[in-house]
Amino acid sequence: MKKSHLFVLAIIAVAAAIILSTTADASVYVGFGEARQRAAEGNTTKVHVVGKLLRDGQKRPIDLEYDPMKDPNYFAFTLVDSLHVAQRVIYNSPKPQDFDASEQVVITGNMRGKVFMADKILLKCPSKYVKKDLDGATASAK
Repeated sequence: MKKSHLFVLAIIAVAAAIILSTTADASVYVGFGEARQRAAEGNTTKVHVVGKLLRDGQKRPIDLEYDPMKDPNYFAFTLVDSLHVAQRVIYNSPKPQDFDASEQVVITGNMRGKVFMADKILLKCPSKYVKKDLDGATASAK
């Protein structure tokens, strides 16, 4: 074989390894019902769940459990997915900053028993750009 053929084969092998490693870690977006079903079937792959926090009448989140003096790496909360299914979530890391102000929460993990064990939490916080602030901000041309 020529050196150029070996070089091309090496490039193809590296590309295939990269593709396989990224697809092996890929997860899908599901609701809590499907996450429970996957766990019951023995499927332990990670999934993404999008949801909102339970809130009281003053729009404050409720059912949060976090005591950094007792255990800084234990944070539990209830999340309601897009199909309106509520689920208890446990995150074995500190509570994310601005968690209380988030509009939407995306968690990655899987069901273990009756709780969802989250590995990652992504927050969608309210925009700092409010329409009323933008209406008054016009550029003046001279």
